[in-house]
Amino acid sequence: MRAFGQDFRAGPGYLNTASIGLPPAVAAEAVADAVADWATGRARPPSFDGAVETARAGFAALIGVAADRVACGSTVSALVGLLAASVPDGTRVLVVAGEFGSVTHPFAVQVRGVTVTEVPPDRLGELAPAYDLVAVSVVQSADGRIADLDALRAAHDGGTRVLLDVTQAAGWLPLRLDWADAVVGAGYKWLLCPRGSSWLALHPSWTSDPTWTPVPHAAGWYGNRDRWGDLYTLGPPRADGPAGLDTSPDWLSQVGAAVTLPWLAGLDAEQVRAHCVGLADSLRERLGMAPAGSAIVAVDRPGAAERLTGAGLVVASRAGAARVSFHLANTGDDVDRAARAIEDR
Repeated sequence: MRAFGQDFRAGPGYLNTASIGLPPAVAAEAVADAVADWATGRARPPSFDGAVETARAGFAALIGVAADRVACGSTVSALVGLLAASVPDGTRVLVVAGEFGSVTHPFAVQVRGVTVTEVPPDRLGELAPAYDLVAVSVVQSADGRIADLDALRAAHDGGTRVLLDVTQAAGWLPLRLDWADAVVGAGYKWLLCPRGSSWLALHPSWTSDPTWTPVPHAAGWYGNRDRWGDLYTLGPPRADGPAGLDTSPDWLSQVGAAVTLPWLAGLDAEQVRAHCVGLADSLRERLGMAPAGSAIVAVDRPGAAERLTGAGLVVASRAGAARVSFHLANTGDDVDRAARAIEDR
């Protein structure tokens, strides 16, 4: 089908972007071409640098920050781990109960007085001012709940640092997060690129404080100021800013990201949200659920996931519920098929 100016090759019934996004055909073709170059000996390592920088700029545009604030990596947990390893001893971290492990585990494993406190989602903004750092997903993986960003920004303005994971948000939810101290995101879900790419945007408020400045514990050649000239030098100068935290990129993933991220950043963000949320809230209405304004629907009914998959739909099971997610290539027919499958008792 064709959606938002691009062709998609998957058939109807794919409702699992929250697990793995469906790439537009042009992105899949770009990756296939890169694989062909690799297989035939035409690939050259420096030739992937352009894709890395294009994807970096695309992520920056999607979250509303300058590209020179962004470091590239391979997984969210590794990037969060750099920050967790950099927080001062005794840091008090506030998280949402049921938060995805990539956000919480890097802090929980610190053994130097760093404490992690879980609270219900609806109390996060209220309690945030009493903590040194809040780490939370903008959209929760399990049920699609959206964080109260206004409350978190108020806490930030009062001195609490805020780390946001946009993995389940960027690509369907309009974002302007230039105020946040740190923003991380993975590319293989709503950003529609192959697994193996992630990004970290750091505000100067994080990097200017020497007690919080991240140490590049995963330092390698790619974060060098001269990445192709200092391959064998001990302790070469790191690139300026967050780029000095770069780790060696997954080239094929970055090739896909260089196609999908600029395209997504160039779409009308409100139109994308209206499309995705409209479908999700339409399903919620069919099932007698209140609208939530999220592209993710958690259907907590016995046997829901089995009935959906039995009807040929692709969904996920998370936290005891069937998780259904709507993105660009979905239509009202997907809503109708899902509703009929769940209601068919």
